[in-house]
Amino acid sequence: MNIAKILTPRATTALLHASDTVRQGLEIMRRHGYTAIPVLDEDEKYIGSVTEGDFLRHMMEIGSTDLQKQEKYYIYQILRKEFCKPLGIMADERQVIDSVLRQNYVPIVDDRGCLCGIVTRRSVIAYLAGKETQCPEQDKGLDEA
Repeated sequence: MNIAKILTPRATTALLHASDTVRQGLEIMRRHGYTAIPVLDEDEKYIGSVTEGDFLRHMMEIGSTDLQKQEKYYIYQILRKEFCKPLGIMADERQVIDSVLRQNYVPIVDDRGCLCGIVTRRSVIAYLAGKETQCPEQDKGLDEA
């Protein structure tokens, strides 16, 4: 599997930075309609992903849904760094499939740990479905037998 062929590039991926406020994160998630978004540090390295549940837990802990109060808190304070582990750009097909079985998208990083983009579950399924339809000769032999 050539990851580059199914990669959604970083330039077209919604991102958050660890230094963004919780309010900014909520607004970006609402605007894009995603349930999880990759988070980068100040060096543009991938450090984890933040989910709707992370925001909900945060609001329950502070006891407020007021957006103005959310400006006092930062994404790094609610981030679960072990959630949505990245793969390297040279990961093999099995690694990608195993990852998308557990999460909606897989962050893809280069050798420096910088985010290249994401591979979505949808793109992997489309790739595998296309791969299946490109090999009709294999099935033809079974039909004739």
